[in-house]
Amino acid sequence: MLTQRIPDFELPSTSNKVFHLYEASGRNLVIYFYPKDDTPGCTTEGQQFRDAYAEFAKLDCDIVGVSRDSIKSHENFKMKMDFPFELLSDTDEAVCKLFNVIKLKNMYGKQVRGIERSTFVLDKKGTLRREWRGVKVPGHVQEVLEFVKTLPREES
Repeated sequence: MLTQRIPDFELPSTSNKVFHLYEASGRNLVIYFYPKDDTPGCTTEGQQFRDAYAEFAKLDCDIVGVSRDSIKSHENFKMKMDFPFELLSDTDEAVCKLFNVIKLKNMYGKQVRGIERSTFVLDKKGTLRREWRGVKVPGHVQEVLEFVKTLPREES
């Protein structure tokens, strides 16, 4: 099992907030990185996290989505999809680099830099417990939920 502590970071967040990782301690946290607001795969993934949100909440687990899109784009996407969780804007890629999710991808025959769809679960102490890279959307949220169910329930 992974035991890497994630250094504190902060990012602008929807709902006119600033997300600070240290403020998430005391709860488990799913951080999912996705390429772009309002695109088919990213919409489906967000909807699946939305639909399972209550189950994650029962497990003392918060969810945040991260992409390089602007807060304005995030606010529109969140409102349109009725997401109950915040979306974080990493326009300068600092947190993307921290989690090493920026990759060269092929798009229409050209190489472009972009976010590799990835999910990370941190425990209540902010320790990385599991990561998924190169995520395929179908079944992924359920797999993340099943993993979160294995985390210790007692307060650490």
